[in-house]
Amino acid sequence: MKHVIIILVTIIAFASCKSTYSNGDSDSNEISNDTIKIKNDSLEYEIMIIEPGFNNWLATQPPRGYYGQSFLESRNQQFVQQYNYRVQNPQQFDPLLYQQEINYRMGVDYGYEVNYMLYNYFIYFQRQYKQNFIGGRRRN
Repeated sequence: MKHVIIILVTIIAFASCKSTYSNGDSDSNEISNDTIKIKNDSLEYEIMIIEPGFNNWLATQPPRGYYGQSFLESRNQQFVQQYNYRVQNPQQFDPLLYQQEINYRMGVDYGYEVNYMLYNYFIYFQRQYKQNFIGGRRRN
């Protein structure tokens, strides 16, 4: 049985819930669409991130290998628990930000790459949408 982790954050949903300010200047560094798909064939897990600007932001973060896998797994467990709590409580948290639960189980080895991408997505998500998860990095 193939286990799949999918984080699918649709651009349409976020574009419809976030207003933008335009001063008329064109910013050529801004990305309108980023899609990253990481598939761990040997373990049969996958993570898909569709988020404007994530790929460029990721390039500015600590490289692969900077964090140990156990650190990433520990943080991801905390973040997933908080994220899923917010999905289950749409009256308290924006249902346009928290649309679908993440199936991330404790004790399952998802591999380094999946954990690295998931961790960095949670950090990006917190900064981009001004959300605070316990254990997340402080905003600059």
